[in-house]
Amino acid sequence: MEELNSLMGGMAVALTPMNVLLMFVGVFLGVLMGVLPGLGGANGIAILLPLTFNMDPVSAVIMLSCIYWGSLFGGAITAIVFNIPGCSYSVATTFDGYPMAKKGMAGEALTTSFTASFFGALFAIMLITFIAPTIADFALSFGPPEFFGIMVLTFCAFLSIGKEAAYKTLAAMMLGFALASVGIDIMTGAMRLTFGTVELMRGFEFLIVVIGLFGLGEILVAMEDGLKFQGVTAKIDPKIVLKTWGMLGKHWANFARSMFFGACLGVVPGGATPASFLGYGIAKRFSKDGDNFGTGSIDGLIGPETANNAAGTAALLPMLTLGIPGSPTAAVLLGGLMIWGLQPGPLLFAEQPDFVWGLIASMYLGNLAALILCLTTVPLFAAILKVPFTIIAPIILTACSIGAFTVANAMGDVWYMLIFGIVGYIMKKLKYPLAPMVLAVVLGGGAENGFRQAMLMSNGNLGIFYSNPIVGTIITLALILAFLPLVMLIYRKVFVARKLAAES
Repeated sequence: MEELNSLMGGMAVALTPMNVLLMFVGVFLGVLMGVLPGLGGANGIAILLPLTFNMDPVSAVIMLSCIYWGSLFGGAITAIVFNIPGCSYSVATTFDGYPMAKKGMAGEALTTSFTASFFGALFAIMLITFIAPTIADFALSFGPPEFFGIMVLTFCAFLSIGKEAAYKTLAAMMLGFALASVGIDIMTGAMRLTFGTVELMRGFEFLIVVIGLFGLGEILVAMEDGLKFQGVTAKIDPKIVLKTWGMLGKHWANFARSMFFGACLGVVPGGATPASFLGYGIAKRFSKDGDNFGTGSIDGLIGPETANNAAGTAALLPMLTLGIPGSPTAAVLLGGLMIWGLQPGPLLFAEQPDFVWGLIASMYLGNLAALILCLTTVPLFAAILKVPFTIIAPIILTACSIGAFTVANAMGDVWYMLIFGIVGYIMKKLKYPLAPMVLAVVLGGGAENGFRQAMLMSNGNLGIFYSNPIVGTIITLALILAFLPLVMLIYRKVFVARKLAAES
């Protein structure tokens, strides 16, 4: 098959000694970011992105993708050993992971988690390998209306599936659009929202916004909460690993269900968190041991860990093929690609095949490296968590400041980072989501250009967005998702009113 031949070529790119070394370095850094609560993959990539500026683009993205794999694995360590979710999609892992650890089965729980993460990600990577080229070929026929429609669909999906109130998601998104529009209008050359200052002519660098919102904002919240780590002792040795692997075979159906549903949700923005809960719920529904969920059930650990890693990895599918990230971490990774002049989308497969297939090959290798590293270094990462957060926080803040300065060697960017850090802190306290804002910053410019180009093509006629079945279907689905929260709110109010009337 053509995909397999391309993948073998990608393996030749990824298996150079330097790239293999960068894989393990990236996985180690990713696991470190994953085990620190509040950081995770998006923050880790944002903070560490400046380290890759002087690298070859292929090597840099391989390292960043491995940070991604490491963060997906690392969140489980905190959840199982300390009962503290390293990120939102690790919440369901605590339900049975920590009870297993308290029973003296921390090694078995961690081995199960890492193995489930490996197979969940592997399934999604295989989907990317065989489906991504087909989607990219299909998307080559897309014009500005279609790409604008896909971006609108992505924004509307955040409105309908977000756990926060829709108005908060919309407000965060609008703020992101405003930030994306600052600077010089590339189509007219006009200054926008610069307020007469030269410093704002180049706009806000994506990386500055992300480092401030995610890195600094999360640290400020954690410092205020007085984060402390108290957990159980965790140790993994070859006997525990082999024993656990020996009994995981009989749970193959749980693995298969969680892989499938996790990958399906992965292409939906923010899908990893709902995928983890869905994986847990489906595992409980089909398990013969369902009544014991929450007390240390292996099935209760396999379900969420397999599903969230399948979803987290599948989020890269729309990013690579359409330039639309399926998760906050994928959005940050998309920004990283754009920094090196690489525009994810259908043309990337045609114009940069070595890069694309080298990246896909590194997914297989990085996933394997993450499994090996996690199984051999759990005590090290557990020990890191016992370091007082008052020591860890200044180190992370220093890394954020250096990263912000490195973007353009400008002290002004450090001040912008601090401002965005305060904004991120305020949004966290008020429970406004950061992911829609980041997505709008990344895709805002592209969405605007797509809309304006479509208007130029049609002489200002909005009917162009229903000029063919593809774009018409996309826009219709986007509108349905946009108004779904309002419809559900009205339905609930009417239903409650009728119920109260009937009871009275």
